[in-house]
This record gives sequence, structure tokens and C-alpha cells, in this order.
Amino acid sequence: MTFDDNSYEMFPDANAERDDADYVLLGAPLDRSTTFQPGARFGPRRVRQFAETFDDYDRRTDRRFSALAVHDAGDLDTFEDVEEYLDFLAGLLGDAADDGAVPLLVGGEHTVSAAGVRATDPDVFVCLDAHLDLRESYAGDEYSHATVTRHALDVADRAVVLGARAGSEAEYERAERDDGTVVPPGDVADWEPDFDDGAAVYCSVDIDAADPGFAPGTGTMEPFGLEPRDLRAVVRSVASSTVGFDLVEVNDRDDGQAAALGAKLLREFVYSHAQTGADD
Repeated sequence: MTFDDNSYEMFPDANAERDDADYVLLGAPLDRSTTFQPGARFGPRRVRQFAETFDDYDRRTDRRFSALAVHDAGDLDTFEDVEEYLDFLAGLLGDAADDGAVPLLVGGEHTVSAAGVRATDPDVFVCLDAHLDLRESYAGDEYSHATVTRHALDVADRAVVLGARAGSEAEYERAERDDGTVVPPGDVADWEPDFDDGAAVYCSVDIDAADPGFAPGTGTMEPFGLEPRDLRAVVRSVASSTVGFDLVEVNDRDDGQAAALGAKLLREFVYSHAQTGADD
């Protein structure tokens, strides 16, 4: 596990000390159940790298990222027992939440989102994803990345999956229950949050929600996906209610398109969340 600022490339402008942080970023390079193109282990590194070109200043919110008290805590290196890893990861993220900071988790495969949900105990799991991820297990693995929404529903009361365009028949049947909402890609632009006032949201961005033309660097590409502005609109719309955020499934199989998009969405979340707090 890394906490030494000199031993890894920090997310640009994430320069707050841990004790002063309003947001704590943690990388989780888990890459054990990817079903097509592995490489998610490089996601945290690439997201930091391809955020280097972004300007510190955001015109829309009139804010500087460097002034928003973001701390980069490095990466939690993976180990063999995935359940133990998720427990440890949830503990670190929970520590940040207990200190009043918003956890920002960067994967790694989507499995790591289960730790983020456990750590923050949200009412609603909002997920941008090409896949439903509602399987009981995949290839005999109950902690496969294809099971993460089911795991989230062990904690959250409701799951909203936006941009989904792939899943088994059993997954679609599971999604039809009262605790599930699936918004296909063509309807995402018109979607608005319909949560109760005060509902706590965990927002998970699987980069494969984007059409692979925009983000080819991911494990399981699925055509006919979302445009980047669709993802940005969702992130902005739920930011005010969000208690935890993650970005997952970025890998090293492109020229940086997926990492750049993911890093920009993470920054958009922080700007929007901070702006909401200032307005309140």
C-alpha cells in the first residue's frame, strides 16, 4: 500500500494534506476477473497521468481544483484473497468518510465498487455502465466484476443503471424488481434523478458506459454507448447527493482516451459537489 507522495504520481492538483481533506482519492488496481482485455491494474496510474493536461481552473463553477482540498492517498496494492482485499479497501474508504471526506475510488475492475458502497452505506447506487452486472456469479466467481450491482444491492435500497445495453436474460428479470431501474443509452440524456430528498447516493462510473469510440481502453467494449456529455450530465446531476464516487474499468489498451475521459469526469464530480456545498 502506498502513502508516500514521492513513490507515485499524484493526481494533478490533489495537494491537500490527509487531515485537511474534503475528498480522499484512493487507487485500487484490482485486475483479476476481467473477461476480455485485462489491464485495469494500470487504471489508477493512467488516470493520474492523463489528467496532467487539464487546467486547474473550472470556468463553470469559478473554482480551482487545487483549492478544493483533494488528497491523493496512493494505491492499495492488491493481494490474493479478493474478499479480504475488499474488506481492507472498504475500511480505508470508510475511514475517509468517517472523517467527513468524500471517498474518490479509482479502479481497477468494477469489483472494487463493492468496497466503496460498503464504506459509505448509500440509499441509492447510481451506476453508469454498459452492463447490468447483476449476476450471482460469473465463471464460478461470486466476486466477478459482473456481479457488482448485485453486491451493491446488499447495501443500497435501490440501483439505477444508466447506459446499460448488455446483460443476461436473468439479469434483466432481476432488474425489473422494485429496487432496480435500467435506463438505456437513448434515454440517458433525458434522465433526471427521482430520489427522495436527503437520499444518499453512491455514484459509480464504469468507463465502458461510454461508446468505445470515445473510450476504447476498457476490458469489455460494448458498441452503441453514451457520448461523453451524457456521462458528464449524470455526474453533475447526482453530485449534490453523492457520498462516494468511483471511476473503474480504465485499462492501458488505448492511447489514453479512456483515462482522459475518466479523469475529467472525476474532476467534474469534485467541482460540482464542491459547488453544491458552497451554494448550500
